[in-house]
Amino acid sequence: MSGAASKRRLDALSQQLVQGIPSEGNFENIPRIRHVAPPTTGKRVEGKVVIVTGANSPIGIGRAAAHQYAANGAKAVYICDAASSYLETHKREMKELYPDVEVIPTVLDVSKEDAVKAVCEDAVKRFGRLDIMFANAGTVTSLPHLYSSYVYADILTRSTPRPGIPGTPTTYDQISAESFMKTMSVNGLGVFLCAKHAALAMQKTSPSKPYPSGSIIGTASVAGLRSNAGSTDYSASKAAVVSLAQTMSYQLTGTGVRVNAICPGVIETGMTLPMYDRARERGTEGKVGQLNPTRRGAVPDEVAQVALFLGSDEASYVNGQAWAVCGGLSAGHPFVPGKLA
Repeated sequence: MSGAASKRRLDALSQQLVQGIPSEGNFENIPRIRHVAPPTTGKRVEGKVVIVTGANSPIGIGRAAAHQYAANGAKAVYICDAASSYLETHKREMKELYPDVEVIPTVLDVSKEDAVKAVCEDAVKRFGRLDIMFANAGTVTSLPHLYSSYVYADILTRSTPRPGIPGTPTTYDQISAESFMKTMSVNGLGVFLCAKHAALAMQKTSPSKPYPSGSIIGTASVAGLRSNAGSTDYSASKAAVVSLAQTMSYQLTGTGVRVNAICPGVIETGMTLPMYDRARERGTEGKVGQLNPTRRGAVPDEVAQVALFLGSDEASYVNGQAWAVCGGLSAGHPFVPGKLA
């Protein structure tokens, strides 16, 4: 890249690169969701009943998505997670912001079929319908270095219960069979069970829903699309989510039930927070996400906006697809401008 071209690029930095994405204050003891896009004004999922898994984290994609669905007219939102430390706080915040929406905190291990089935059946029994399943729950067992060498037990206290393996992304020879299957049980099996029982529930009709229909969304990752973005087990589990979306979309042909996957890149969530914290300590936060052409990481709401679209009828002709929400990372072979020989 010539000096003139490089200068033009630096002179044309986006608003987020210049100003960052500022805090929006707190609700009780948790940070409010940060936004890049302005609030939507239409009731894009009006009257729909929604299940969101992986919704406990105060800075997670699940919480942000639950807010998007509630803000856009959902009748009821189940906020589900195997951990429950923040679910009631989320409910209080959502009831304050969206008083007409029924918010149902639910402790749910997505790897347990009976539990997943029960939540889906409860939605049909209570509301006569299930319209959106955002199967977002996920785990990272073998931690790749691009996140950190550890993971927090609680993002607010920054407690660190278990180390990862620093250095290079965890490779096949460093992963036990037990660890591999633990990752798959949540990231792969968990999404499958949510999709399976949501699909069955979405095909049921009622006076408020005369025809079968629904949207199932699984959280995959760019690690499920390209190599070198995660450990062996994590990447395989996320590739499974993409395949589930493609396969089940055809198996549900003609039912009105759509299945898609979202593939996030670097998002500031509980999983990546240690990496962000280390970068801030070193004064290098601006380097996070520099390998994608947007040149930054994202906040969870930027993924939640895509989950809102895919769950809405606006996406009625979108089916069996893997949506990369990665700032362009998966669009090419990453390089650092000016660093090529």
